[in-house]
Amino acid sequence: MRALIADDEPLLRHHLSKLLGELSTNIEVVASVKDGIEAVEKIKQLTPDVVFLDIRMPGLDGLEVATAINQLDVLPHIVFVTAYDHYAIEAFEKGAIDYLVKPIDETRLQKTCERLENQFEQSLNRDDLIQLIAKTQVKRETPLTWLKAAKGEDIHLIHVDDVDYFKAEDKYVTVVTQGNEYIIRTPLKNLSKSLCSDTFWQIHRSIIVKVASINRVSRDITGKMVVEMSNDNRKLPVSRNANALFKQM
Repeated sequence: MRALIADDEPLLRHHLSKLLGELSTNIEVVASVKDGIEAVEKIKQLTPDVVFLDIRMPGLDGLEVATAINQLDVLPHIVFVTAYDHYAIEAFEKGAIDYLVKPIDETRLQKTCERLENQFEQSLNRDDLIQLIAKTQVKRETPLTWLKAAKGEDIHLIHVDDVDYFKAEDKYVTVVTQGNEYIIRTPLKNLSKSLCSDTFWQIHRSIIVKVASINRVSRDITGKMVVEMSNDNRKLPVSRNANALFKQM
């Protein structure tokens, strides 16, 4: 069974592909793409049997991708993968065979693989879908979307999608975006509870990074793990406790 993964975060694409390889010998990932437009192109080109679609992606989101491919002669089965469980019903109405909430639980993904391998004989109905989400996922508060941050004497509104990382300083937190730095006074501990844990990872007691802004992970001359950011090439330390975040790489 040929599968395509569409997600705008490269580490998560890698993680899902690796899990699928470990959990099923009958599912082969033939393509991994970073946005909805590329997903539609590759689906038309490769005609995969199943597509794992992130809902929130640039270009076209996962629901728009499902609509765009609805006129194909041969439709792939769709498994939506997202950090936001409130999309569940709309995803199901778009033809989803299953729905996974990030961070992906291996046991739950195993059930998805079994359903795919059994040619979807046990496909979910609306009530099944709601019950599965209620039983297997922890209820989440709506993630933080906007920040009110200071730069000099001015206050700026910053969308969290524009943030590369947060770094705790002495009495404040520095918010780093592409080409700019701002200041907020919310403690990093409180901030971490308001951010989507799938999008932002705390790699150090004083640093939270956006996963999509990581260019690569390496070790310095002392053997300690560091992440190199895409936009400014800064290298940020990874604490020993956070090393496990990158074990799947």
